[in-house]
Amino acid sequence: MIETKHTLRRAALLLASLAAALSLAACDPRQDYRGYAFDDSKFNQIKPGVQTRNQVVQLLGTPSSVATFKDHNDTWYYIAKETETLAFLPPDVKSQKIIAIDFDNEGKVRDVRNYALKDGRDVSPDPNETPTSGREFGFFEQLFGNIGRFNGAGGGPGGAGGPGQ
Repeated sequence: MIETKHTLRRAALLLASLAAALSLAACDPRQDYRGYAFDDSKFNQIKPGVQTRNQVVQLLGTPSSVATFKDHNDTWYYIAKETETLAFLPPDVKSQKIIAIDFDNEGKVRDVRNYALKDGRDVSPDPNETPTSGREFGFFEQLFGNIGRFNGAGGGPGGAGGPGQ
């Protein structure tokens, strides 16, 4: 009987240790890498006034993003980010790297800039809404608004053959 109690204690201790180990393993942070896979030796080959857009694509591949603003539409961005997530918490950005390559009017590299996480700035979106034309639909209008608008005979408005058939 004494030996049975000892065996039960040992089993309970083993089970508790296993449960503690599993709960600690569940809290292990998860690393996530997204974006461009940087090879600094390739980026060091890019020289202003030498390479063209086609040569940059051959060396580095297509950019992660291209600037959309008129003043900077000849800028390509190569972007990578490393984050760490712990359990259910929001991801924490550990590192970020952005290479911006500017091209002149002739399509040659004008400038190469390197940005890191420390160069970033927090942006607070404006909480106000942009006014739009039209009217706002209420809850029931959104829920029941399409009832009777479509004909089940197939193909959309006007039935299977469309208008005039």
